[in-house]
Amino acid sequence: MLHATANSNQLWDVPVFATSALVVATAVYVRGFRLARRTRKSELPIWRMWMFIAGIFVLFLALASPVDTFADDLLLAHMTQHLLLMCVVPPLITLGAPVVPMLRGLPRVFVVHALGPSLRCSGFVRFWRMVRTPAIGWFAMNIAYLGWHIPAAYELALRSEAWHNVEHLCFLLTSLLFWWNVIEPWPNRRTLPRWAMLPYLLTADVVNTAVSAYLCFAGRVLYPSYGVERGILGLSPTADQAAAGAEMWVIGSLAFLIPVAIITYGLTLHAGIPERATP
Repeated sequence: MLHATANSNQLWDVPVFATSALVVATAVYVRGFRLARRTRKSELPIWRMWMFIAGIFVLFLALASPVDTFADDLLLAHMTQHLLLMCVVPPLITLGAPVVPMLRGLPRVFVVHALGPSLRCSGFVRFWRMVRTPAIGWFAMNIAYLGWHIPAAYELALRSEAWHNVEHLCFLLTSLLFWWNVIEPWPNRRTLPRWAMLPYLLTADVVNTAVSAYLCFAGRVLYPSYGVERGILGLSPTADQAAAGAEMWVIGSLAFLIPVAIITYGLTLHAGIPERATP
């Protein structure tokens, strides 16, 4: 059982700055979405707006809900938070095709005179072309995933609020790069054939499986901060760690394998359509 003394108000810890930023981002996106949709209805169906809003809401839950409150005491809760930041929030936000709505939602004077020149400069263009490649997206996310789960790095994030925020930002940003290549939101230009996303996703699942299995079968507590018996949910430290590993294994694998199934179905369907005879 959870602590009996914890009431609903104590379980929620709403970060003012992050929450305000999420509210502003949502307002900018919705305004820009409505403006852009006047001429781009086919590229911006209404469901995309709801995907983006859902992604922002899940991000808020990851940062402010009891998931975050218990993350310092329960590895299972902390891994739930990481899964939300890496496997739920980025795909939802990317499905919202955020680039054009965010730019249209900002004040035009700011975009034209301040942001525009920065986005058009050759240095930024080269940087964006580099980071949006599938190779960078794959390596960035998996290196962040592996690196922050090394016990020394994980303990650093638990001891320092600043490093904890850096950890979460790494997970979110690198996962956005990873899922950007899978979802290819408008007006993204494809850099690899669609079938290349199958090994892209499957090899990422191999990394997830390796880390999850290590947590499940280590047989000892890997992170000393979670080695104290706290009695939350009736889990011992080793049981908490095994449960966290199992959660990562199942939910993380589903996050990769469901898109694999969807892409495979699309490729099969496309291959089964006969080409139109040329006159």
